[in-house]
Amino acid sequence: MVKKLKSRKGMEMVQVAILIALAIVIGLIFKTEITEFVNNTFKDLNG
Repeated sequence: MVKKLKSRKGMEMVQVAILIALAIVIGLIFKTEITEFVNNTFKDLNG
């Protein structure tokens, strides 16, 4: 019984780590897209 609880806790930690990694990657992707959008908008306004 104790071994099953440790296994579940370990799996939960792995799931949390994967979700955090995905959130960071998605945030970096959107950061790049937002930066490109703002730069293009200001180029259009100035040009």
